[in-house]
Amino acid sequence: MISLEQVPSPPIKLTTQSNSGVFIAIAIIALWAISLIILLSVDITHFNFLMLLPIILWQTFLYTGLFITAHDAMHGVVFPQNVKFNHFMGTLCLSLYGLLPYQKLLKKHWLHHHNPASETDPDFHNGKHKNFFAWYFHFMKGYWSWTQIIALMAIYNIVHYTTHIPEDNLTYFWAIPSVLSSFQLFYFGTFLPHTEPESGYSEPHRAQTISRPIWWSFITCYHFGYHEEHHECPHVSWWQLPEIYKSKLAVKS
Repeated sequence: MISLEQVPSPPIKLTTQSNSGVFIAIAIIALWAISLIILLSVDITHFNFLMLLPIILWQTFLYTGLFITAHDAMHGVVFPQNVKFNHFMGTLCLSLYGLLPYQKLLKKHWLHHHNPASETDPDFHNGKHKNFFAWYFHFMKGYWSWTQIIALMAIYNIVHYTTHIPEDNLTYFWAIPSVLSSFQLFYFGTFLPHTEPESGYSEPHRAQTISRPIWWSFITCYHFGYHEEHHECPHVSWWQLPEIYKSKLAVKS
């Protein structure tokens, strides 16, 4: 079993950027928390679907940011100077995201990096679940348990009955964005980059980059589309991936 101390540390040259990593992580957590608190207190009884949709998408984007921050922590780049605090940030983000167990995801994520798109890759389909929805549910079974689901349902009801926050607010701004975020992360972080191309996989990372304009890459999934670059440089933070991609293009040209 992989322990927190066994996770490879980022190269020394990245430690100078450790402050940026932790500041960005704290900013994402704070923005998610402030946004959620405000939205849970808003009276939405007169909101129509067209008014709710952009707010739900905004909150979904922030939920995705929580997971991406935890993902960076798994690679040791949120705060490289302090391993325990780095992994504490990852644990916090996954707890806020949906009570996901950091240690379990840490182990599986490094198995994914060591064996991408293979039978021993916990994120890969098993040969039978290749289409999006089948692969998604096969993927999610490896990370969710009834204990987590029951705990989240309990928290939902406790918050509702003790604080009298309307169920609509809790559903639209807490429950639904979390679920939508899981689809977003799976689609851009697993399904698209690790689906086998017609020409076959490019070894050894078996990942492909989905090239998009920088602004659109950020909006869709915090640059997770630069997936080949992520596998090539796993100790590079999410906001640095476009720079790695541009550097590769410059070398090729």
